[in-house]
This record gives sequence, C-alpha cells and structure tokens, in this order.
Amino acid sequence: MIVINRFRVPVHERDGFRAQADVAVELLRSRPGLLSLDLVLNLDDEELWSLVTRWENVGAYRNALGGYEAKMALTPLLSRVVDEPSAYADPDEVGWNLPRSL
Repeated sequence: MIVINRFRVPVHERDGFRAQADVAVELLRSRPGLLSLDLVLNLDDEELWSLVTRWENVGAYRNALGGYEAKMALTPLLSRVVDEPSAYADPDEVGWNLPRSL
C-alpha cells in the first residue's frame, strides 16, 4: 500500500515546512510496517513537495497515525497537505471501489 501526501509550500515557508517534515519523518520511520519513505521536491515546481510512504498493509498505515505521539508529530505537517485522496493499493487488492458519499 502506498500513501502519497502532496504539499504546496511557498518558498519563503520552506524552512518551517522542512522542520515539520523532519519531525514527521522521524516518527514514521519508527513505526512498524513502514517499508519505505521519501520526502521529495518536484523537479518542475519548487513549491510542490510529496511525502511518499509504502506500508505492509492499510492496517500498519492506520496504526502508524494513532496515538498521542503521532498526533503531535504529524498534525503540523498534515495541516499543510493538499486536500486530495492519498492512499493507493494494487487494483486487484482494492477491487470495485466506489467513492464515499458525503
């Protein structure tokens, strides 16, 4: 399972973003089930960043976000996330996926 969180970060806010991202990255790297993690900057847009994580399964990802320590480490960073779906899996594992209604 892959999670792609994108962030729109004005250049003048880059240092603050990196500080928040470093805290989140450190926390996520300590979580069971994390297979890989990359914090990357878009090659063509200097304000577009992505945090790309790969997890053993959706349960490992959800568990990684739980608890007080995770909320304190992740909330400042995730408050900057582009509002869009972020979790992906192999189509054969997902099956017929219908959008959730509001």
